[in-house]
Amino acid sequence: MNGLHLQPVDFSEACAFVARLHRHHRPPVGSKLQVGVNDGEKLVGVLIAGRPIGRRLDDGVTLEVTRCCTDGTPNACSILYAAAWRAARALGYSRMVTYTLPEEGGASLKAAGWRFVGMAGKVGGGGWSCPTRPRLDDHPISEKWRWEVTAAKQTTRIREKAKQPDSPSLFPEVAQ
Repeated sequence: MNGLHLQPVDFSEACAFVARLHRHHRPPVGSKLQVGVNDGEKLVGVLIAGRPIGRRLDDGVTLEVTRCCTDGTPNACSILYAAAWRAARALGYSRMVTYTLPEEGGASLKAAGWRFVGMAGKVGGGGWSCPTRPRLDDHPISEKWRWEVTAAKQTTRIREKAKQPDSPSLFPEVAQ
C-alpha cells in the first residue's frame, strides 16, 4: 500500500484545489461527482467529473472527467481515475471519457484501465470564442487525446425510451 486514501470532497473544496494547483485550467462550472485522495495528512489530489462537453457524448450514460489535479504525489492520478470509474458505474453510468494533451502521455489513465481512443487530428481542439460570444482562451487550445473506459455491456437509458409516445409503458400497473 502506498499510503494514499480516497476521501470525499465537496465541489467547492475540489474547485479550490484545482484553482491552486492545476497547470492550465480553471475549475469547472459544475459536476456530477468529485473525489479526493490524501496521503494521511493532507489532500494531494482531486478529480471532478460531469456531463460531457461534447453534445454527441451527452447521452445520459456517459460522464466526462473535466479535471484531474494532484500536487505531484506518485500514483494519485491513477487512484483517482479508478475510483471515479467505480463510482460512475455504481451510479449507473456505462462510459467515462477524458481528454489529455499529447505531451501528458496518459500513464495514469493506462494504469487505471482506460484506453486511448483518439489521437491528435481525430479529436478536436481549438477555442470556444466566436463573434457572437467572445471568450478569452487562457487554456491550451491545441489538439487533444481522448481516453475512455466502458462497462462490459452498454446500458440504455430507460428515461429516453419512456419519452417515446409509441412505446408501451415500462410500468403498466402505474399507467392506468
